[in-house]
Amino acid sequence: MTPRRLGPLAATALAVPAAALLLSGCGDAGGLEAAGATPTAVGPRHLWPSLAPASAPADDYGAGETELVKGVTVPHGNLREVSPVAVVRAQVAAGDPDLSKESAKNLDACGDPGPKKADCPVQHGYYADLTGDGKEDLVVAIREPKSLLVVRVYMYTDRQLIQIMDDEDAVISVQLAGRSIVVRAVADLPGYEYRTSWSYDAHQRAMLPTRDEIVRTGPPKTPPAETPAPESPSPAPSASPSASPSVSPPAAPSPSTS
Repeated sequence: MTPRRLGPLAATALAVPAAALLLSGCGDAGGLEAAGATPTAVGPRHLWPSLAPASAPADDYGAGETELVKGVTVPHGNLREVSPVAVVRAQVAAGDPDLSKESAKNLDACGDPGPKKADCPVQHGYYADLTGDGKEDLVVAIREPKSLLVVRVYMYTDRQLIQIMDDEDAVISVQLAGRSIVVRAVADLPGYEYRTSWSYDAHQRAMLPTRDEIVRTGPPKTPPAETPAPESPSPAPSASPSASPSVSPPAAPSPSTS
């Protein structure tokens, strides 16, 4: 079994026979040549090892939380036959604490009954198998005040509708990459953005932010080049009047004497 993680001592021990193997072929024509000394692997340094590790998170990120959605029927277990507006309305009726009062009030503009109006905060749903169980899950977005967007994912399992993701951010875009949802959001640093990749975790049975990073998006800042001041044009030299060459008239031919 090949070790997948090697410490500094193991790396050094493996480097010695490798270097001896390289040196043993130096005398052969066309053989291997030594590549030089192998640098010793340096592991991470543990800073402040005497500090006691924290036992609780600093902030509640909301990751790993699920919610049972009651009052919604899923015909034939097919989420395509479920209205995203009906799902959000059922959660509001159950006292959804995460949606603002304004968004809950604007659900009246989502139709059913009546036509759907522009003030409806619920966007049309998307469907994809994010959990890997072979069934499509439902992805819903809800517009909130202050240009925020709530992104939620629902799965249907064991005859129950379960919310497995709930994220709210100043969203730039939402992308579906394989079985992951990538949320791009505005960062508090100019020229940067946050990118969070949410993926389903079978142990937690929820979508978790498996990758969270801040990415440079703007052009690199370079100091402005110093532009030399334009030189004032030098006055054109005055043309000094030059004496025109005098041209003597040709001498008249003298009369020929016969």
